[in-house]
Amino acid sequence: MHHAQTGPRLRGPINLLKIRWPLLFLWTASILVMGAVLLPITYLVIRAIGSGATAWQALFEWSLLATIVRTGWLALAVTAVSILIAVPLAWFTVRTDVPLRRLWAILTPLPLVIPSYVGAYLMASALGPRGLVQNWLEGPLGITRLPSLYGFPGAVLTLALLSYPYLLLSVRASLLRMDPALEEASRSLGHNTWQTFWRVTLPYLRTALGVGGLLVALYTLRDFGAVAIMRYDTFTNIIYQHYRTFDRSQAALISLVLVALTLFMVALEIQTRAHHQQGGMGALRPPTQIALGLWRWPAFFFCAGVVFLGLVLPAGVLLYWLIRGLNAGEVLSALGLATWNSILASTLAAAATLLAALPVAVLVVRRPGPLTRILERLTYSAFALPGIVVALALVFFGANYALPLYQTLPMLILAYGILFLPQAVGAIRTALALVHPSLEETARSLGRAPWQVFLTVTLPIVQPGVTAGAALVFLTTMKELPATLILAPLGFKTLATSVWAAVSEAFFAQAAAPALLIILLSSLPMTFLIFHEQSTHP
Repeated sequence: MHHAQTGPRLRGPINLLKIRWPLLFLWTASILVMGAVLLPITYLVIRAIGSGATAWQALFEWSLLATIVRTGWLALAVTAVSILIAVPLAWFTVRTDVPLRRLWAILTPLPLVIPSYVGAYLMASALGPRGLVQNWLEGPLGITRLPSLYGFPGAVLTLALLSYPYLLLSVRASLLRMDPALEEASRSLGHNTWQTFWRVTLPYLRTALGVGGLLVALYTLRDFGAVAIMRYDTFTNIIYQHYRTFDRSQAALISLVLVALTLFMVALEIQTRAHHQQGGMGALRPPTQIALGLWRWPAFFFCAGVVFLGLVLPAGVLLYWLIRGLNAGEVLSALGLATWNSILASTLAAAATLLAALPVAVLVVRRPGPLTRILERLTYSAFALPGIVVALALVFFGANYALPLYQTLPMLILAYGILFLPQAVGAIRTALALVHPSLEETARSLGRAPWQVFLTVTLPIVQPGVTAGAALVFLTTMKELPATLILAPLGFKTLATSVWAAVSEAFFAQAAAPALLIILLSSLPMTFLIFHEQSTHP
């Protein structure tokens, strides 16, 4: 072969991997990362094997079947409502001349920064019995009681308003990649705007809807705070109740059922995606903006209504409770330590997770093959693990095999890393795939060492993607509640645990300040992610 004198070429080459020690290091580091990711499943299997007959019999009781139905029905309902919100928003902000289109593109993803337990507390304090809205209506209209928000309706409303951005971002990204010629060809055949949307655009979005819908469903299955506040029993709430009563075997068995359900949903989405791959070469030019005509203002009010319910109303209620708390003598200085702890934990989690994700992402992109495909799937399977399951696993291993680490900050950071590794791997993988191997080969031909090539050529190119991954991990760590509740060191108070402690006792004014701080701190990385998307697709 005419390339024989230069040595074998790798699939998706990177000269860094032609030297054995870097490759050995990458595989060693990746195997260690996978060992950490598999800890929760290993724990559940050990607990299940050691459980007695009584614990196994409880799996076949009607109460557990009812929990499965309740949890599944909630996930389905939240996903359906999120689709009804996200798809119109994405289409309006990408394809149409809706007034203030760019503003809605920035504001509509922001409810993602509101933790579910904060959103539920705000909904309950505003729309629940004896809430703010009822108090405002009681005087002029004589309304003494609003319909109860607790239970299924409140859980669906809260989770849909907070999780639809997962679908929105996925559908928006797909619309931005879509070749406008597909829609233009449909219109040239005489189809109007709505016919084109139903026959061309919506089928094209099937994969994005599957990915975004899966994220919403997993968000719902993993949620603990909103369903607890809304008094709707799902798997996570029941697992936490068993944990608090020291019934760890029963908690582990129920966790196995939850993990099996989530993995089933992931497998179903992957199978569906395999049968409906998107075609086309992507958007080669900006799409023609669709004139909505008389529908401009209904579209405007739809966008405004979603932003009001998902962003303005929560912010307004928070400010109300904050002012009320300050007038009642609430001391904000006590939140200094909780704020510092939250920033510290989130920053350490982002750094540690990126370091763990880097060798995995490099192998997946630069060494494609059966082993790296398994590695990638194991990585993404961590997203199906609820925080409470990961926390219980680390409690078990810490108490039995790593006592010096039990209830320490490193143990908490490890939990965050396991939970949010898929986000970091996905961001770095996408960025690395954009680095053309010829750039690295040229630098190596100039006599630079592999590590110099990585630092001076590869890293500057992938830096925006790596930063986006760090921002996403920081954002989700700041909001994480169940893992923090269970694994935080004694006396390690965060903003999330401060909100939970106040809300669980119905001290809404006391919860306002830490909740507002969580939203403000989480808004910083979220704003970066939005502007990063805007700069990529102006």
